[in-house]
Amino acid sequence: MVPPPRFAGARFDTYLPDPAQPSQAEAVEVLSGFAAGLGPGPEPEGGLRRWFGRGRKPAAPAGPRGVYLDGGYGVGKTHLLASLWHATPAEPERKAFGTFVELTNLVGALGFQETVRTLGGHRLLCIDEFELDDPGDTVLVSTLLGKLVEAGVGLAATSNTLPGRLGEGRFAAQDFLREIQGLSAHFRPLRIDGEDYRHRGLPQAPPPATDEEVERAAHATGGASLDTFPALLGHLSRVHPSRYGALTDGVRAVCLTGVHPVPDQSTALRLVVLADRLYDREVPVLASGVPFDQLFGEDMLKGGYRKKYFRAISRLTALARDARRLTDPADGNGADGDRAGRDRARPED
Repeated sequence: MVPPPRFAGARFDTYLPDPAQPSQAEAVEVLSGFAAGLGPGPEPEGGLRRWFGRGRKPAAPAGPRGVYLDGGYGVGKTHLLASLWHATPAEPERKAFGTFVELTNLVGALGFQETVRTLGGHRLLCIDEFELDDPGDTVLVSTLLGKLVEAGVGLAATSNTLPGRLGEGRFAAQDFLREIQGLSAHFRPLRIDGEDYRHRGLPQAPPPATDEEVERAAHATGGASLDTFPALLGHLSRVHPSRYGALTDGVRAVCLTGVHPVPDQSTALRLVVLADRLYDREVPVLASGVPFDQLFGEDMLKGGYRKKYFRAISRLTALARDARRLTDPADGNGADGDRAGRDRARPED
């Protein structure tokens, strides 16, 4: 549970705040102070560190024990979260970083009590893409974070939704208001304003390739995958989303033919998870068919999961730009040029 490859080098001093958005500089200042305040923590009894941290526990402080980064997609929240993980003065085994889905999967794999014991000795838990999509997750995470706060664990999370509004438009949030408010009490919300750096000032997203271009690039690129889009969607339906990261191991490029709008919400949400894992691992995506901004229907883009879909469109479009080098390696404005320009202009999110 460490920051993914894209953010292995993320640091506060590599985050470049937009002068027009004071909240970005404020976030760096607040998070830097939060990291320093966590400290390495007390030594376990007997002077020996233990993997699961069963030592003396510090008393939980009054007030929020965490920070919650709220803002639109592409403003650098994940960069800041990873920077916090790196800046916290604790050994790597005493701090954890993962997505909300990975956290719930961890509970499923270890069981609730063992998860509490495993994470309870940590100084920091970073949760990226915090979402509450069903009542069960609401109660589970609320209870888990409450236990971790009692154990003195610092919390940090990113989301596109303020803590008090988690779950809106997806299930009867009012029926679980107590649990949602309990979650909110653990965090100090920190709003980060700004534009999506991935596309600000860049040319329009490249048009889809032809089937022939996709197939030719796949055969010419070592480690590339080649699938039809319907076959990919069918395969994702048979693999648990917790395995999508492993699914991409060793893949240097994803080549898809026949991309079309996704037919239903379950399929769309699986595609969102895959897009996040591909983006984390910087895997370019070359595709034929419809452009990525036409993947999700208007009803989806107006529904409760709309922010997930917009994030997926933003990330897939960035990966499509990266894929231009597969069809034209000599293009000076291709993937490598785009990435360098983005790194100079804005941090990764």
